Amino acid sequence: MPVDNLTLQRWHQLDAAIVLRALAEHAKPDASFVPTKNAATRRWHANVRGREFELLLTGPKFWDSRAQRGGGGALDLTMHLTGCGFREAAAVLKEHAL
Repeated sequence: MPVDNLTLQRWHQLDAAIVLRALAEHAKPDASFVPTKNAATRRWHANVRGREFELLLTGPKFWDSRAQRGGGGALDLTMHLTGCGFREAAAVLKEHAL
């Protein structure tokens, strides 16, 4: 299932919170979190495919504070949350109309 460059560019810039809400069975922002570096950063608690995550999200970037891993863009976040590769992540994003 090929993905055109325009779609890849849109996914690269897509807000990580939008992707998280689409993929998670449960996702909730932490109202008590106070960012230290970037005022736009929010901490989220989520469950995706039965796995629990604590994520820091800033625009399209994410940081998994438990796994000590991060990245940027919808594809990276989808691959991280689902444990799948590029092609399956692209299919998941298309399935969710993102």
